[in-house]
Amino acid sequence: MDILTKIVSDKRIEVNLRKQLIPIKQLEHSILFERETISLAKRLKESTTGIIAEHKRRSPSKQVINHDLNVFDVAKGYENAGACGMSVLTDGKYFGGSLDDLLTARASCNLPLLRKEFIIDSYQIIEAKAYGADVILLIAAILSKVEIKQFSELAKQLDLEVLLEVHNEEELHKSIMPSLDLLGVNNRNLKTFEVSLETSKELSQHIPSDFIKVSESGISSIDAIKTLQPYGYKGFLIGENFMKTNNVGKSAAQFINDLEQ
Repeated sequence: MDILTKIVSDKRIEVNLRKQLIPIKQLEHSILFERETISLAKRLKESTTGIIAEHKRRSPSKQVINHDLNVFDVAKGYENAGACGMSVLTDGKYFGGSLDDLLTARASCNLPLLRKEFIIDSYQIIEAKAYGADVILLIAAILSKVEIKQFSELAKQLDLEVLLEVHNEEELHKSIMPSLDLLGVNNRNLKTFEVSLETSKELSQHIPSDFIKVSESGISSIDAIKTLQPYGYKGFLIGENFMKTNNVGKSAAQFINDLEQ
């Protein structure tokens, strides 16, 4: 069983449990549920750098990246560095994240926040809104076309933007629909964990220009970004590169500064 299948099967159990603990009505009454969301798509469109910086403690491929940093400092650091948005991993079992990380990030910065999660149930979208997210991630590899449509339309009703992630042409073709805002190409093969920027290059020509293009995974150098910008990419998701340093804000600031040169 590949890692993605395993994560999804664990996620179903986890979500069913959470539904019993916190009913939807309770989520809808949370303070953050009524807040006005911040557009990541707009920020990326207006930016010359397009960095979406990530908070990630560990991953199945790298194990521990950094357990010493607190989310408050990371979010503040990313905002001061000039990032366009922040991605917050909320999966606990495989990535060491939590919804509390999302709450803390929301309390400490005014960046658009992406809830990075394996969404398999509409409950998680309502949860994302209640915990202060502005954008949700949908992964084409784990969802049917019907689910992508249903989940993205619900997100729109809640005033959340949708970043849909694809790995190949087949996933891209089943996914393109008007209820998406951003199309992310993951350069990492989720079955083998190998990374190649060629994936972003190849898929760029198949993405309609009305979606903001985001490249994800394996982007650790200025060169990688400069290589992908001519292919129409406006957003670049960077996690491990910053997270593995002692001062995340400083390393992000240095990176963004160098990119602007």
